[in-house]
Amino acid sequence: VRLAWRTPAEVSGLPDPDDVPEPAAVAPSGPAGRAPDAAVWPEGWLLLGLDAEGAPLLARRTGAPASRVGGWTGLRSVFAALDDTELVLAATAVALHTWHARHPRCPRCGAPTRPAQAGWSRVCTAEGSEHYPRTDPAVIMAVVDEADRLLLGHAAAWPQGRFSTLAGFVEPGESLEQAVRREVEEEAGVEVVAVEYVASQPWPFPASLMLGFRARARSAPAVADGEEVTEALWVTREELAARVASGAIGLPGRGSIARRLIEGWFGGRLGQD
Repeated sequence: VRLAWRTPAEVSGLPDPDDVPEPAAVAPSGPAGRAPDAAVWPEGWLLLGLDAEGAPLLARRTGAPASRVGGWTGLRSVFAALDDTELVLAATAVALHTWHARHPRCPRCGAPTRPAQAGWSRVCTAEGSEHYPRTDPAVIMAVVDEADRLLLGHAAAWPQGRFSTLAGFVEPGESLEQAVRREVEEEAGVEVVAVEYVASQPWPFPASLMLGFRARARSAPAVADGEEVTEALWVTREELAARVASGAIGLPGRGSIARRLIEGWFGGRLGQD
């Protein structure tokens, strides 16, 4: 699976970006491989970076229907299949596009804003204030009890049988460790006694940074809150392997940090790709 790279000429006729929230990734071949100056950056273009030869890599925001671009594919469905470089580019494009689409006006005075700094900021046309993309921190944790069982939860919005590690947004004034403890207690009624950072992953749905942890909890019955999480359960490695093999439990995609946390506890790969 690869991103659909196009030259500027190939996408020059696409409609303006304010209709459909989907970016198309392109690789312009401008004069001497130089990106346009930020002060005259064209509407709808986002600078993602430079390739190995120094040529700019950009995303073109567009409202084009699928038939105009050969079909759209949701980023979630190809997250695990893209290589590391294209995954970063795609995640950046989606996050930036979503931010532009949701912030057409100044939060201070309500006047229209325009893109600046190659799509990495917006400037108020009335007062000149600059506004930047936000990233919302969220914690996700593999919680293990004293019997070395893993805690899994089923979110209310998920299809039947899908389970994952618990997760939630960090609240104002809260440390990451406090967020881990609070979310686990709120969603499953379990007390966490130790928290250890593992890794992070950008999660542009729409603009989060997932911070992954391992957490040790006291052994206690898992009780779902009934709102965000409708079922919470402890599983041993043998139980999880059997339920995944039978189809009773569906796990998050292999490209997600949730799957990495689960398989890290399990000690190997689970199920089919």
